Amino acid sequence: MPYKRNKTRRGRLAGILAVVLFYAIVVSCQSGAESGGAPVTPDTTATVIYKTTPYNWKKPANFPDVVYDFASNPLTVEGVALGKALFYDNMLSYDGSVSCSFCHIPGSAFAHTDHSLSHGFRDRIGARNVPGIENLAWRTNFFWDGGIVDLDLLPISPIQNPVEMGDTLANVLAKVRNSGKYTAMFKAAYGTEEVTTDRFLKSLSQFLLTVVSANSKYDKYSRKEGTTLTDQEARGLTLFKANCASCHNGELFTDGSFRNNGLPKPATASLDDQGRYAITLQEADKYKFRVPSLRNVDRTLPYMHDGRFQTLEQVLKHYAAGVEDNAQLDPLLKKNGTVGIPLSSQDQQDIIAFLRTLTDYDFLSNPQFQP
Repeated sequence: MPYKRNKTRRGRLAGILAVVLFYAIVVSCQSGAESGGAPVTPDTTATVIYKTTPYNWKKPANFPDVVYDFASNPLTVEGVALGKALFYDNMLSYDGSVSCSFCHIPGSAFAHTDHSLSHGFRDRIGARNVPGIENLAWRTNFFWDGGIVDLDLLPISPIQNPVEMGDTLANVLAKVRNSGKYTAMFKAAYGTEEVTTDRFLKSLSQFLLTVVSANSKYDKYSRKEGTTLTDQEARGLTLFKANCASCHNGELFTDGSFRNNGLPKPATASLDDQGRYAITLQEADKYKFRVPSLRNVDRTLPYMHDGRFQTLEQVLKHYAAGVEDNAQLDPLLKKNGTVGIPLSSQDQQDIIAFLRTLTDYDFLSNPQFQP
């Protein structure tokens, strides 16, 4: 039976070849190991390469250079998304009722217009008005008294403030770790699921750094993008530069300093906020507060550190006729023995018309800032 013999012979040859091949593989592996080389067998435990997507952040053409160190916290699409999720999460408060966005509402230029003073969990009322949030990459200090000088540390204060979010950072981090919502988000942003203080805080910073307002009517006019001011707005700009721009200067509309603007002291001693003095304990800093940016000022009422003024008209009236003299009053508000800024009713209305050109409607309705 030649066919059977040939079949048997082919079977034996196949078996011999299989043995030889196996032997060659073993020798090759041993040789590689002995010579320090890697075994040739496939590595089934290879790790997938971790890679983030750079966030396309651009400095507005009419803005100065930033002061935030982006090299220490590079913006990524994944990091910004994580920070945004945290910003809108009530989990960051003690009883799960208050998020960062509760006081910083996008449609109100990230301010809180419903209350003169901050309104925290369990309806607790704070001591100061909630300022708007924008253009934080250009800021060197935060809060009305400048008590925080690092954006990456800013969230700790409201989280642990007993009348704002009322929790502890350690407890908030524990809640985030135990939430299945964030497992994939931390891994996408940082390569692992580990929730650390640094990652938590820098993610919030990444989102906050994207909150840039630079497309108001004034901006388009300043950048010569085909927009013109009305006669009243132009008069207001001239008056503003002459009377207000010493403090609210540049394209950011603040010099970031702390000044006493002659506000009458409140009748109630418990509301006697001494501002910057609480940080420095320097007598010269009594009743000084940070000069706020005037961008979107038409949407960030009420005004002043204690929210005492509800309208821009009241603010201008204060500077024209309501400034009270005191030992720490800013020299710019006391020239030639005259306290305040001499402004007629028409001057005040013209300045207000200009201030309304600082409203950035694209910013207020930007879908990237919505929950």
